[in-house]
Amino acid sequence: MIESFEGGDADTVARTKALNAAVAVALSENGYHVGPADPNQINTPMTILVLITLMLFGTMTYGPIAAMLVELFPSRIRYTAMSLPYHVGIGWFGGFLPATTFAISAAVGDIYAGLWYPVILATACFLICALFVRESKNVNIYSVSEKR
Repeated sequence: MIESFEGGDADTVARTKALNAAVAVALSENGYHVGPADPNQINTPMTILVLITLMLFGTMTYGPIAAMLVELFPSRIRYTAMSLPYHVGIGWFGGFLPATTFAISAAVGDIYAGLWYPVILATACFLICALFVRESKNVNIYSVSEKR
């Protein structure tokens, strides 16, 4: 067990060094590497493959979103109607995603518990869109003043 302390006294520096040493010992006893990372142990091809896969998932998401959002709103309000909820959603849900998933994982005590947050959020978005977004195949997406 590692005991923490409250800083602010004269022994803070010495207690911090002792705490760091105790954490390093506990990590190494449990099989974790303590110290700087070894660049020679990076699996470069697999790292590139994972990054390309994540990039492809992102493009498969944002490509159809742009087309769908264009069809949802008439052109006279399209920019505001698309931009405001899109950027608020990306900012709030995407921006707070790391903090939220970490908080869930820390509260539950399972490092994988936080992954349920994006899964549940994506499922909710899918269900809402499936139920409430209508087909726009024969709908005029131009406003009256922009007849083509």
